[in-house]
Amino acid sequence: MNNLILLRHGQSQWNYENRFTGWEDVPLTKKGIKEAKNAGQLMIKNKIIIDVIFSSVLKRANKTAELAIKEMSLRNFWKNNKLVMTCDKSLNERNYGDLVGLNKEETADKYGKDQVHIWRRSYDVPPPGGESLENVVERVRPYFNEFIKPKIDSGKNVLIVAHGNSLRASMIQVGLYKAEEISKIELVTGSPFVISYEFGKVVNFKYLS
Repeated sequence: MNNLILLRHGQSQWNYENRFTGWEDVPLTKKGIKEAKNAGQLMIKNKIIIDVIFSSVLKRANKTAELAIKEMSLRNFWKNNKLVMTCDKSLNERNYGDLVGLNKEETADKYGKDQVHIWRRSYDVPPPGGESLENVVERVRPYFNEFIKPKIDSGKNVLIVAHGNSLRASMIQVGLYKAEEISKIELVTGSPFVISYEFGKVVNFKYLS
């Protein structure tokens, strides 16, 4: 059995401020740092092994991965290049375009709650100047299939540390959800979601506790 672990970064400064973040490179909050460390502790508790790490190029995801791995006492492996983190913008958060930096409540007041809900939760309607969830799926798919899926298929334990929407796209790739279902799925910051495989087939999935 091998695992694919999906880990949404810890709380960022703009998560805390309730802003649309997208590709803006904001840091973790103190709570986010604690969540990242706790993710490592949960993986230790559940005896999770990691062979390969993938992440976006955004520092809130990279820092979460680093802190979780350090918590798992794998730092020396990383220094010796036995555990490598591959970063790629294909795994970046959804680009919210003209909404980036805006407070979500203020945006709802300006454009209307229904319109903002459509931008945030519909599958194929992008915000002004930004990406729809469908666009994110199309961005993630080729990278996942070329670089991540072969690692899973070869029996590796893969950790992806990324963002709510790029991780939703990953869930579609492994067949957990259909496109029309995925926008309803909430991914908790700093909480490892483990998908277990046997003989290349998904046999279980759950949040660690």
